[in-house]
Amino acid sequence: MDDAPHNQGNMPFGEWLLQQSNRTGYVGELAASAKNDPKFPKAGTPEQVRARLREVMAEGDMFDAVDDAEADWTSC
Repeated sequence: MDDAPHNQGNMPFGEWLLQQSNRTGYVGELAASAKNDPKFPKAGTPEQVRARLREVMAEGDMFDAVDDAEADWTSC
């Protein structure tokens, strides 16, 4: 059983984020980068995505993008 947090639409954060690559701004940039990262946690939580960003030494704006994306994801 998958006990990772899901939004109301029952989609894991990582999967939802990958679908946001057509958005403008930092969330869209984050999603586009995630699509090109073979180690991106597709079924991951927001914290697992932040951990991946730390691993690749991402810029601070990408962490802000995760915060914005998480707020959007939880409202879906």
